[in-house]
Amino acid sequence: MQLIDIGVNLTNSSFQGREAEVFQRALQANVTQLVLTGTSLPVSEQALELCHQLDETGAHLFATAGVHPHDAQGWDSLSEQRLRQLLKEPRVRAVGECGLDFNRDFSPRPQQEAALHAQLALAVETQMPVFLHERDASERLVAILKEYRDHLVGAVVHCFTGEREALYAYLDLDLHIGITGWICDERRGTHLHALVGNMPAGRLMLETDAPYLLPRSLRPKPKSGRNEPAYLGEVLREVALHRSERIETTAAHTTDTARTFFSLPSVPVVS
Repeated sequence: MQLIDIGVNLTNSSFQGREAEVFQRALQANVTQLVLTGTSLPVSEQALELCHQLDETGAHLFATAGVHPHDAQGWDSLSEQRLRQLLKEPRVRAVGECGLDFNRDFSPRPQQEAALHAQLALAVETQMPVFLHERDASERLVAILKEYRDHLVGAVVHCFTGEREALYAYLDLDLHIGITGWICDERRGTHLHALVGNMPAGRLMLETDAPYLLPRSLRPKPKSGRNEPAYLGEVLREVALHRSERIETTAAHTTDTARTFFSLPSVPVVS
C-alpha cells in the first residue's frame, strides 16, 4: 500500500536540520512520494533545493512553486519572471500555493486577486495544474476560476475545510479536493465526515500540511506536537471510515489520483 502526501511544508523552520529523517520516516510509513509546498518564491526555491538534496533518484520528492495570498502584496512583474523560470524545473509539478484568504487578509484583497489571476494565467500557459488555497473566499475563488477553467489542466483545493456549498461548487468545476488531519479534529472537523463520502473517487487526495494540523486522533501523539508525512495514515484511516471503504481501497484511489494529477512516476512496491 502506497500513499502520496500532496502538501508538505518541509521548508518550515520547525523541520530545519531534520528534513532527511522526516523524509525517511515517511518512506518507512509507506508514504512513498511527497509534494513540497511552495508558498513564496524563496520558499519555492528552497523546496526545489530539498528535492534535489534529499532524493537523488528523482522518484520521491517533488514541489509546487507559487505565491500564497498572504504574500500577494509583494507580487510584481519580476515575481512573474522568477516564477516562470521555476515552473521550468522538472521537479516542480504545480503552480501554487496560490489563491485567496479573506480570513486573515494579510494582503489586500485586490492584490490577492491580481496575484491569483497572474498565476492562473501562468498555469494555462505552462499547462500545469494549480495548487489552491482558499479561506472564507469560496464564492470569489469560484468566480475567478470560471474564467480559466476551460483552459486549465487541473486544480486542487488543498486542505479543504469548507461547507457543503463550497464543496459542490468546486466539484461542479471539476476540481480536485485535498483532505488533511482537519477531518480528525472533533472540535471543528466533524462536518467533513459526511462530505468526504460525496467526493468522487478520482477527485480526492490526501495531505498532511505538515508541520501543521497534527491529527488529534493520532495515538500516541509525538512529544514535539509537530505533524509530519509519516502520520498521513491517520488521515487515510479517518477518510476511509467515513467513506465506508476499506483502507486499502481509499489508499489505492487517492494515490492513483495524486500520481495522475501531479504526473508523478510509478514507485516500485517494496515487499
